[in-house]
Amino acid sequence: MAKLTLEDLRALRAQMKKSLERRDPEGKRIQIIVGMGTCGISAGGKETLRAFLEEVEAKNLDSQVIVRQSGCMGHCDQEPTVEVVVPGMETVLYGKVTPALAKDIVQSHLVDKKLMDKLIVERLAPSK
Repeated sequence: MAKLTLEDLRALRAQMKKSLERRDPEGKRIQIIVGMGTCGISAGGKETLRAFLEEVEAKNLDSQVIVRQSGCMGHCDQEPTVEVVVPGMETVLYGKVTPALAKDIVQSHLVDKKLMDKLIVERLAPSK
């Protein structure tokens, strides 16, 4: 195994710090929650979660948005399911969310502030 240089260690530290900051809920009022129960994972939930993380970063929203995972959300036939919580908007549960749809949800729901009605499985209480 090759020895790491000081620059390698600094780059690794920066990468890990950024990864940890993504998970820190402090100051983040927007939440994307991906169902990662057994049914969600088998339906492609890991890829969907990864797509959300990448798109949130690509749109420079990581300081406002936390992407998390949960267990089964009770809509196994609609997996992967994703709950989106945006203050001042209705909280919704989207179903059958592919990685491509994850990018559309970030743009439409988070950036443009428009719900993607055709994907909504359940409407929840408005977020405060």
